[in-house]
Amino acid sequence: AATTVIVTFFFLMVRRPPRATLFPYTTLFRSCSGLEVDYRPDLPDSEKIAAANQAQALIVRSATKVSAAFLQQIDSLELIVRAGVGVDNIDVDAATRKGIVVQNVPDGNVRSAAEHAVALLLSLARNVPKANISMKGGKWERSDFLGTEVQGKTLGVVGLGKIGRHVVDMASGLGMHVLVRDPYVAPNIAEQLGIELVPDLSDLAPRGAFLTGRKSVVEGETRSHGGRRMLTRTQ
Repeated sequence: AATTVIVTFFFLMVRRPPRATLFPYTTLFRSCSGLEVDYRPDLPDSEKIAAANQAQALIVRSATKVSAAFLQQIDSLELIVRAGVGVDNIDVDAATRKGIVVQNVPDGNVRSAAEHAVALLLSLARNVPKANISMKGGKWERSDFLGTEVQGKTLGVVGLGKIGRHVVDMASGLGMHVLVRDPYVAPNIAEQLGIELVPDLSDLAPRGAFLTGRKSVVEGETRSHGGRRMLTRTQ
C-alpha cells in the first residue's frame, strides 16, 4: 500500500497522486515510489483531523499548528516534518508520546537569511529607506542620499554559524574586510575562511563600519559591553 503524506503549508497529505498545478515540491514527492500526495493549502481546521487520519506523514510550515489536542485524535501518523527551521508550532512531547517522529529542515532558509542580511546592509549603506521615503514625498534629494560603497569597508560579524558563514562569503565577494567575534571558532577555520577573529566585541566595534549577527548573540554581547555606548564606537 502507498504511504500517504499530507502537506499543509499547506496541508500536504500524501495519499493520492498530486495535480500538476500543485506546490513545486509535490513533483519531488511524485517521483518517489510508493508515495501519494494530498495537497491541501486551504483545508479548514474542521477537516484536518479526518485528512490526517488517512496519512502516515504530515508536512507543515508555521501556519499549521500541530497541538496535543490535534494529535490525540490522530492514529495513523508516523512522521511530522516542519518545512523550516523551528518546530515551535508542533507539540513535540505529545508527538513523542504517540511514537510520532518529528523532524525539521534546519538549513532550509540559511542562504535566504544571509542574502537578506546582506541586502539590508547594502540598503543602509546606500540610504535606500530614506531615499525611498523622500522620493515618495515628491522630492529629488540625490545628494543627500549618496551613501557609501562597501568595498574596502570592514564588516563585523557576531556569531559564525551557518548563516554567518554565508554572510562572510558574500561580504568577501563584495570586497569587504571581515572581522568575526565567535569564541567557538578555531584559528585554523578562520584562516581557511580568510577572516580575522577578534577576542572581544569591544575590539570589533571600533574597527567595523557595519555590524551583523544573530539577534540573541548580538543582544547578549552588547548587553555585557555597555550596549548603545559600545555600538556608538563603530566607524
